[in-house]
Order: sequence, then structure tokens, then C-alpha cells
Amino acid sequence: MHVTHSGPMQRVADRGGKPTAETFTIDDREIDIRPGETIFRAARRLDIKLPHLCYLPKPGYRADGNCRVCMVEIEGERVLAASCIRMPSAGMKVRTQTDRAKTARKMVAELLLTDQPPREVAHDPDSELWKIATRLDIAQGRFPRHETPGPDRSHPAMAVNLDACIHCNLCVRACREVQVNDVIGMAGRGHGEKIVFDFDDPMGASTCVACGECVQACPTGALMPATLVNERNVFTGKPDRAVDSVCPYCGVGCQLTYQIIDDKLLYVTGRDGPANENRLCVKGRFGFDYVHRSIPRIRGRIFARRAGRRRLSAPPAA
Repeated sequence: MHVTHSGPMQRVADRGGKPTAETFTIDDREIDIRPGETIFRAARRLDIKLPHLCYLPKPGYRADGNCRVCMVEIEGERVLAASCIRMPSAGMKVRTQTDRAKTARKMVAELLLTDQPPREVAHDPDSELWKIATRLDIAQGRFPRHETPGPDRSHPAMAVNLDACIHCNLCVRACREVQVNDVIGMAGRGHGEKIVFDFDDPMGASTCVACGECVQACPTGALMPATLVNERNVFTGKPDRAVDSVCPYCGVGCQLTYQIIDDKLLYVTGRDGPANENRLCVKGRFGFDYVHRSIPRIRGRIFARRAGRRRLSAPPAA
């Protein structure tokens, strides 16, 4: 007798009537197969943290599988597999810590690190790429660098430094698929390929609405809040504390986190909430520079008119 059971493990009874579940193993640890879940996500349920750059495990982002730093070995298969896009099958045996898999991940990270500015002058020395390099004990790449685009500081709120870009396409997906603005794209071929805004316009002259989703998604520091780098595009310092809050502008209720250094607001990041799922608009992300401005106290009520400014005193108390 066959009896179907509904539930997250999709249990079905076998011919003997004993309930079973479709499972596979990761590093000899058995885990159930869930619909739509990749090897990467399943590994996270086992607290196995594989490196990732082109994939952002947050709402709205799909895996792309192009950075190849999450490669794993599957028993019986000739080539390694990108865990962020590979779906498991029943009985599959995945190994994340074989010499072959670890060597491949380290080599990919080193190749990506080759074109990065040195860490001491990096745009973001605490980026996801540099964190992976630290975990894999890579100080710098051994391979020759290739020519990279120059900096773009045309935007008042965001700094563009494509010498740190690894072509992971996260910013493209953030702009095109998550925020649906379709400003960022890829242009060129081969070594000449690069990120562009509209028709290769400066970011400040493009149709960018300054939502900052690309900045929050970028894993290398190629796109950053302008407040985090100096005029030479060198990192100036990370926040010393974070304060969770709700955006004060409109009534949508977007959740955000203030990143603070020395009791001054450095930048803002979106937080996962029911109204915004990590996303923010231009006001919620960049509209807080007024908190650092010194405004003289207004002692009377001032009404400014377009034609001839008239100062009226406050009405007497009743």
C-alpha cells in the first residue's frame, strides 16, 4: 500500500509501509531534499558555510553561478559543481572539503584577487571578497593584472571604482531584477567587458534613481557609499556600532540599520522587514546628511514669500 504524506520532507511510504524521505549527503551528513533548494542552501542548514560572491542569499536574488567560489565535488561526476545553482538528487553524495574542491575555490579566489587594489589601499578591505581571501589565507594574487576602468565620482552619494569589479553581476540583478530600474548592465567583450550605467554614462549623469541596492549588494567595494572613501577612493573607516530602526520619512515602514562611527551617522543599510525586504529608496538610504548640519535656532516664526521676503513675529500667546 502506498500512502502519501504532505509536509516539508515530502515523506512517502515504500512498499513495506515504512515512511521514507528523499535524502542526500553533504560531507557524510544526511539531509532531506526540499523543493527548490540548492546544495548551497542545504549546506547552510547543516551550518556548512561555503564561500559566495555572485550569489546573495537574501530575498529577491537568484543564484547565477558565475563566480565559481562555491564549487563542490559530487561523487561519480567528472567535474566540480557550483553549489549555488545545483539541485540535489536522491542518494547524491556531496563533498565540500576534498583537496580538489578546496584547491579550485582557492584558485578562483586568487584569480579574482589579482586585479584588486592592495588591501591597504582597498576601497573596502572588509568586503566579502577580502573576507574570503582571509579565510583561504590569500594575501595577494600571483598573476599579472590587466587594465581596469578609472574611478567615477560623478554621483554625490555613491562611489564607483570598477578596478575592484569581478563581473559577478550582482549589481545588474539588484538594479534590473530586484529594484526593476534597469540602469546597470554589462558592455564590451572579453577583457574589455565592464559594468556600465545606461549607455556607458557616468553614474551621476545616468537615469539612476539612487536607491543604493547595488551598493548594498556589491561584494568587492566596486560600488560603495561615498561616505566610506576619501577623495583618493581609499577606505576611511568602518562603523563601530549599528542601530536598528525604521525609516522616518514616509509611512511605509521600511526597516533599516544606521551604521555609526564616533556617534556620527556613516551610512545606512536596508534591513529585512515585511514592508521592504532589505530595500530602501533614495531618502531612506542617503537622505540623512541633515543630521550633521548645524542649524541656528529660530526664535520667531518666519514666513518666506517668493515676492519679497517678509519676517513676521510669532503671534502673541493667548
